[in-house]
Amino acid sequence: MAIGSVSSLFFPDLLSASLFIFSLGLILALGFAAFLLEHVRRISCEHSLERASSSDVFFEDPNSLNKVPCPSIFDQAEKHISLIVPAFNEEHRLSGAFVETINYLQKRASSDKSFSYEVIIVDDGSTDRTSKVAFSFVRKYKIENVRVILLGKNHGKGEAIRKGMLHSRGELLLMLDADGATKINDLEKLESQIHALADKVKELNPSNQSLRLSEIEVAAFGSRAHLEKQALATRKWYRNFLMKGFHLVVLLTAGPGIRDTQCGFKMFTRAAGRRLFTNMRLKRWCFDVELVYLCKHIGIPIIEVSVNWSEIPGSKVRLTSILHMLFELMLIRLGYGLGIWKIYT
Repeated sequence: MAIGSVSSLFFPDLLSASLFIFSLGLILALGFAAFLLEHVRRISCEHSLERASSSDVFFEDPNSLNKVPCPSIFDQAEKHISLIVPAFNEEHRLSGAFVETINYLQKRASSDKSFSYEVIIVDDGSTDRTSKVAFSFVRKYKIENVRVILLGKNHGKGEAIRKGMLHSRGELLLMLDADGATKINDLEKLESQIHALADKVKELNPSNQSLRLSEIEVAAFGSRAHLEKQALATRKWYRNFLMKGFHLVVLLTAGPGIRDTQCGFKMFTRAAGRRLFTNMRLKRWCFDVELVYLCKHIGIPIIEVSVNWSEIPGSKVRLTSILHMLFELMLIRLGYGLGIWKIYT
């Protein structure tokens, strides 16, 4: 057979195969894009319905067996500070961290009569004895100081924190992890910076001079960035690679300014919490990044504060968690970038 005849037989098959692969890739890409857009749209619809919902929510008092109506973040503050603790299967780690926290709060309240507090433990659908441990604290320290929200099923850390924030009573709102990885007295560092930021806001806008601290929108984010070199030296190489890649994607999504978005120790004034947690949509891993994104777009000043932090065994972050994080970062870009997720005032 002549060379020309061989070419005429071979190249059409190669061209057909290339067209088939290209078409298949295009179909898959369009299908994935459609899936992402539908997911973004569905989250937006769920958020709109939830904002319109007015269903009553109660705290359970294990001492009196009475139901205590949940306050709303739209109500006036009744406490100086609310501590929001998300807990999912934290039966074994919750007690140690809680005792340290409550001891600090009681000691500070006894030395400063103007200081009042509440701890809200949000059980995110735990399958162990987390809720029993949490309610034992309510019995001991009374529902005026310690409250438990039961979500029924697992929604994610972001949703647990959001629920706690929306039913808090504090002028200041602090989210912190159930494992006690950050020292509780570091809240004073964040509190000091919140006051400093609020004073700057007042200086820039004289009409804000009469506003109380709870009415000024500012936030302070705890940061472990100063511990990065030490962490890189002790972690496995692949974990460092994954985290570096994740930080790059976060930078592209939320922009520069905050070096450590994932530290679970963040403080907000009541006004800032109201704006942020009524708009937040992500329920799991990347809600922290969404908070940074929202702060920048709403115009809420953020300051990053170095905190003492130690790694506690029992982390729930897995390789699949990294993939889920990347997926949620794409949702942030699509949801807000295309205007599907509206920011409410």
